[in-house]
Amino acid sequence: MNLEYLAQVAWTSENGGDTYVYPDTLYGTDSHTTMVNGMGVLGWGVGGIEAEAAMLGQPIAMLIPDVIGFRLTGKLPEGATATDLVLTVTQMLRKKSVVGKFVEFYGAGLAEMALADRATIGNMAPEYGATCGFFPVDEVTLEYLKLSGRDEHRIKLVEAYCKAQGLWRTETDPVFTDTLELDMGTVQPSLAGPKRPQDRVLLKDAAAAFNVELTKSLGVAAADVGTKAAVAGTNYEITHGDVVIAAITSCTNTSNPYVLVAAGLVARKARAFGLTPKPWVKTSLAPGSQVVTEYLDKSNLSADLDSMGFQTVGYGCTTCIGNSGPLEDSIADAIESNKLVAVSVLSGNRNFEGRVHPNVRANYLASPPLVVAYSLLGNIRQDITAVALGTTKEGKEVFLKDIWPTNKEINDIVTSVVTREMFLDRYGDVFKGPKQWQAIEVTGGTDTYAWPSGSTYVKNPPYFDGMTMDLKPITDITGARILAILGDSITTDHISPAGNIKKSGPAGEYLSQHQVLQKDFNSYGARRGNDDVMVRGTFANIRIKNEMLDGVEGGMTRHYPSGDELSIYDASVRYKKDGIPLVVFGGKEYGTGSSRDWAAKGTLLLGVKAVITESFERIHRSNLVGMGVLPLTFKEGMDRKTLGLKGDELIDIVGITNLSPRMDLKLIIKRANGTTDSVDLFCRVDTADEVNYYHHGGILQYVLRGMAKAA
Repeated sequence: MNLEYLAQVAWTSENGGDTYVYPDTLYGTDSHTTMVNGMGVLGWGVGGIEAEAAMLGQPIAMLIPDVIGFRLTGKLPEGATATDLVLTVTQMLRKKSVVGKFVEFYGAGLAEMALADRATIGNMAPEYGATCGFFPVDEVTLEYLKLSGRDEHRIKLVEAYCKAQGLWRTETDPVFTDTLELDMGTVQPSLAGPKRPQDRVLLKDAAAAFNVELTKSLGVAAADVGTKAAVAGTNYEITHGDVVIAAITSCTNTSNPYVLVAAGLVARKARAFGLTPKPWVKTSLAPGSQVVTEYLDKSNLSADLDSMGFQTVGYGCTTCIGNSGPLEDSIADAIESNKLVAVSVLSGNRNFEGRVHPNVRANYLASPPLVVAYSLLGNIRQDITAVALGTTKEGKEVFLKDIWPTNKEINDIVTSVVTREMFLDRYGDVFKGPKQWQAIEVTGGTDTYAWPSGSTYVKNPPYFDGMTMDLKPITDITGARILAILGDSITTDHISPAGNIKKSGPAGEYLSQHQVLQKDFNSYGARRGNDDVMVRGTFANIRIKNEMLDGVEGGMTRHYPSGDELSIYDASVRYKKDGIPLVVFGGKEYGTGSSRDWAAKGTLLLGVKAVITESFERIHRSNLVGMGVLPLTFKEGMDRKTLGLKGDELIDIVGITNLSPRMDLKLIIKRANGTTDSVDLFCRVDTADEVNYYHHGGILQYVLRGMAKAA
């Protein structure tokens, strides 16, 4: 919606009888807000905590970032898609290390790139770690503004203003902190997986790479790689590497008409050959906007996708955030009973452990046309570029090359069916909402929300309990216990899952105690308005590994001094009862992924006072500060392993009483054998404003006190 309707590139306002023009910017609560950078609008995602503060008038405080220039030359070759390009860019930028930096794309290749492809690259900025992936305004931007139904006067204003202000793309290269370069002509069809968006593998190498991962990171013994399991009530078996979910989903690709039309054409050609998806594959299509449905209908590609099982299930986040729905019971039972590594292939932007589906351990990001192709093949252990996807009624083998559309076929359809009138029609009454929205009754007569008593969905949170106008002095953290010791690339999905709620976990037990049936548990994402559910789900990801325990997956820890193995939530309750503060240790890239503020809120509500890692992702670091939790990093050459942490240590963090931006603090480790170690930590409270937020107990408390004083 930002891309197709709301963004204006240049805004105007009246002041004292004069009209002022200024650049469009965006501060959004979805980490993929960065999609709008594809049309020259500077924007990035933040947690709900920061957004709420901004809505209440709090200015944004940030360090001036480095700007990395990414030169693009050439154009995509035949057979490669925007998805292949963005997975290549993501891999390159992760290797470059651009966390907390701006990336700006430039070079002659931009002239060959559609705005939809630019938006696809901008969208995945969180996956390559940057604050944003910016494309300057040029003729391509103006063409898109016209196509998407923007006002003609506004389009002329954008051109004049950007040229006058030096915001228009020219052939002169800007000056950057650092640069890197890609010839788009070298991009090849790719996947990314099985656990991270930056782990790109060439399509032709995907099968071999999976077979390596199967016995490596996915933990299958070499003797068990050939395990097969019969699926009850069917005439087929499933094995390691079988694709059980094939989903065209998420904002990355499903607002890009070129890859959506390509998927439709793959479906059309497969249908013509009489091919169908394998029976164990669950298929779905979740477009990024209703405009997608309109151009798929107009080109008659909807019928082809429907015939392959890719019916539209809704709009927005589905499989990519764990909302694929359950697998067939017989398939899930076969997977779990035989410990099979099942696979999903999705056109999303995230494939972190435990995110997509609890029964699926390997998840691969792919272009929409490849999603359709893998639904036909049904297994990732076979080379999709070389083996037959199926056979015709006449017995002729059909290969990927037989159903893959040409660039001309794709462009011809996009040009003929994606029109300005389509956008004007779809967005003509966008704020009216469907009849279900209009039917909601609103109780008037009050300026504040009436919290429903007894609701297990929405509950008044405890963040302001006991809050006074007077500030309490900042104190050092002393006598803290370690709640968890975690590894590298811990995502916000590990910290605060959005998917299914386990009946046997603390959140499931809470809902059961409140007479909620398991079929009505819904997901953590749906219940994020209830802190009692969400705090019980914090660190409850089914794949998270706490290094305090050997070989245990899930949200478990060891309580000290008792030594009891408990859920992280239950252990935190014991510690809280005894008045003991907590800390969490982690590795590199802590907090990657979604801008999920519950990853910080839940951390706070567990009683965690500080998180100590090798590095943080931008949004999660900011969210921790916003909730009054100290983000701290080790000095170079030091980490949880070099310190030999076991989890039974007592922790002091000293120097907080004189907190200032980016200062050093002292970590004191008191070991169970009576010895003590002391090392320096770097405090990632980055600005003077953030020091104030921390002093107040969080950004919302800071803003609320300010509003109360001004009242």
